Amino acid sequence: MAAPCSEDPSLERHFKGHRDAVTCVDFSVNMKQLASGSMDSCLMIWHMKPQSRAYRFTGHKDAITCVNFSPSGHLLASGSRDKTVRIWVPNVKGESTMFRAHSATVRSVHFCSDGQSLVTASDDKTVKVWSTHRQRFLFSLNQHINWVRCAKFSPDGRLIVSASDDKTVKLWDKTSRECVYSYCEHGSFVTYVDFHPSGTCIAAAGMDNTVKVWDVRTHRLLQHYQLHSAAVNALSFHPSGNYLITASSDSTLKILDLMEGRLLYTLHGHQGPATTVAFSRTGEYFASGGSDEQVMVWKSNFDNVDYGEVIKVQRPPATLATSTGNLPEVDFPIPPGKGRSLESVQSQPQESISMPQTLTSTLEHIVSQLDVLTQTVSILEQRLTLTEDKLKQCLENQQLIMQRATP
Repeated sequence: MAAPCSEDPSLERHFKGHRDAVTCVDFSVNMKQLASGSMDSCLMIWHMKPQSRAYRFTGHKDAITCVNFSPSGHLLASGSRDKTVRIWVPNVKGESTMFRAHSATVRSVHFCSDGQSLVTASDDKTVKVWSTHRQRFLFSLNQHINWVRCAKFSPDGRLIVSASDDKTVKLWDKTSRECVYSYCEHGSFVTYVDFHPSGTCIAAAGMDNTVKVWDVRTHRLLQHYQLHSAAVNALSFHPSGNYLITASSDSTLKILDLMEGRLLYTLHGHQGPATTVAFSRTGEYFASGGSDEQVMVWKSNFDNVDYGEVIKVQRPPATLATSTGNLPEVDFPIPPGKGRSLESVQSQPQESISMPQTLTSTLEHIVSQLDVLTQTVSILEQRLTLTEDKLKQCLENQQLIMQRATP
């Protein structure tokens, strides 16, 4: 049974700076930064420390559709309608490398938990996996028959899940590159999908106003929510795994208690569609964005977890607890042919690796510095290539001038 909430969620801050609809948000691991992307083609880095100036990064030539911090927090990926992905070092310089990832709009970017690979999804109907360093293309997943809106790695990095306008959610094995299963219960475009922190189930949001939760091992539909009056655009699991938050075109955010299978809160803050939502890594805060050009930061006021403990876990817990009971029909209509039983997600006690804190901190620092150094090398390589191209062009122009000057 989920722990009761001590207080209601509260709006802590709101950030204004975008000049068009906000499309995506993501917190850095240390909660010091919040990234947001917008239809205005700008990437904003907001500082959670009061009175700190935001960074505005320009580089994309069209709307930014997705952002994601690397696990170390020292890199930030963004995808755009300009068909490219940029990897940024999120400091005052705002340096980035760019690569042409797809032949159409890039809808989703997500780092693997080890930080070594990146998955992207696109309107070109493909999901692609890249190496983070040097952005080398690794492989493509090609079974969707319409735009792919979202793609995410599982917490252990072994699986990939994708959501598409072909009304399916597909589960892929990263090693074999095979589609393991297709979930076809959505009645319209599937806008967003993500893994439960345990890795044992997935939640997907759709244009049919619903949210569905499936077990990735048995492929059973566990929960079905029809609480919004318009399309559900995004969702995010609380790190404890007990709660799920959704953002909808009906302008509301809703917080669901997955253990009880019920609606906890409906939050009204945005004027117009709420387009994106994401919990911080500890679950203490969540951020939302909307077509009103605003980024809002809310305090959860429930179930905070020690993220330092979470990242020490060797493997996500792999068990589900079952509870059976009648669901209120008005809140949770079950599709025809489905049973009225509810199977809830429950995290088991997690084993942590015993490691001296100083050694852990040192290793994390080394890894983060390697991230930044490798990215700096990539930026220098890209600049060198541009310089070489310019030199070649100059030489060619000189040769043309000499040829014309020769009688």
